[in-house]
Amino acid sequence: MVDIRIENVVASTTIAREIDLKKLKESLPESNYNPEQFPGLVLRLNEPKTAALIFRSGKVVCTGGKTIKDVETAIKKVCEKVAAAGIKVYKKPVIEVQNIVASANLHAQLNLNEIALALGLENIEYEPEQFPGLVYRMDEPRVVLLLFGSGKLVCTGARKDKEVEQAVKRISKELKEKGLI
Repeated sequence: MVDIRIENVVASTTIAREIDLKKLKESLPESNYNPEQFPGLVLRLNEPKTAALIFRSGKVVCTGGKTIKDVETAIKKVCEKVAAAGIKVYKKPVIEVQNIVASANLHAQLNLNEIALALGLENIEYEPEQFPGLVYRMDEPRVVLLLFGSGKLVCTGARKDKEVEQAVKRISKELKEKGLI
């Protein structure tokens, strides 16, 4: 049995045509806005624990959610706060998941040298002097897996939870078939 845990869901949307970030900062003292450092206003929410990067263009990037539902809830709260500041926001902004980062445990020690050879070097990057993990670029689903000798892995690049599951199942199956776990 493989344990899969979503660590971060990053999504973007457009909530307004244009946002006056200086005005918004005045209405949201809990936010951070330092245009010399970063062009967006950073609004951190406690529930769900996320951060929203709000840009003058009306675009918002939400990060830190553990589920897609968290992201939807966070963006709804951001819209409410922005609207309360007197800025006209769209009623139903379209949310697009950009990246899901998940971790998993295969519950087996992995010999990364053997895996690099067995899986074929065209989709693998493994330079243990540079980085202790093996980077496996999977074509289907289109994700990147970082495999570690401990049997733990990180999956990044998925846009749906289902893709994470598919990738972890696929790598597990490939490694079992080749006698590597």
